[in-house]
Amino acid sequence: MNMILEMMSYPFLVRAVIGGVLVSLCASLLGVSLVLKRYSMIGDGLSHVSFGALSVALAAGWSPLKFSIPVVIIAAFFLLRITENGKLKSDAAIAIISASALAFGIVVTSLTTGMTTDVSSYMFGSILAMSSEDVRMTVIVSVIVLGMFFFCYNKVFAVTFDESFAKATGVSVSLYNVLIAVLTAVTIVLGMRMMGAMLISSLIIFPALTSMRVFKSFQGVVWSSGILSVVCFCVGMVFSYGCSTPAGASVVLVNLAAFLIFSGVQAVRKCL
Repeated sequence: MNMILEMMSYPFLVRAVIGGVLVSLCASLLGVSLVLKRYSMIGDGLSHVSFGALSVALAAGWSPLKFSIPVVIIAAFFLLRITENGKLKSDAAIAIISASALAFGIVVTSLTTGMTTDVSSYMFGSILAMSSEDVRMTVIVSVIVLGMFFFCYNKVFAVTFDESFAKATGVSVSLYNVLIAVLTAVTIVLGMRMMGAMLISSLIIFPALTSMRVFKSFQGVVWSSGILSVVCFCVGMVFSYGCSTPAGASVVLVNLAAFLIFSGVQAVRKCL
């Protein structure tokens, strides 16, 4: 308890905890639909696109956040259109965009600013990177994501499991797919500040997969993912502060531990 109180005495850690909790919550809720629709690696692809955009912004002296968010949204929309048209499988499209954007970002960085502290923090994450503007943006995105799941739960459920049925019942499938993709893109850009491009996709994948070990209903997985993601982030931050380890990596390891525990519970339940 003393350690937690000490952590909360630092303004940058307060911003990191608030922003991180909200990003984790958004990523976990969106991750349920993404994992079930087999778009689980979209977070990895969009994070690499974000790194490329951030590299260009830093090299040109532009605002990284204001430049990267629209670029990543366009990439998410473009990726969605490619997979919907059936020209490429989702994993192949994500791999192409991911590798290309990361390579572009690395080349731009090497030719301009070099591996500065800012670039390194976007690649690997830094708890010092979360600004007040980031927290405000995260609050807005969180309200939209929670509102979508609260007011449009049945439509999100239908789009996630059976798009043909959803279309037959009058649901605008394309609209909800685009909305999920846009919200995922913005969440990734905001989460990269702390988690880094290499680890941000874990916030999307781990909570959903972990919850599916124990819960079978969509509602149960959604609730479990949201709660589990927030708990794992908070535990990871405390561990990071107490052991002086990188925040992003610590959060991922806590999520891994939760996955192993839930997998053990699943194995025990099967044996009983």
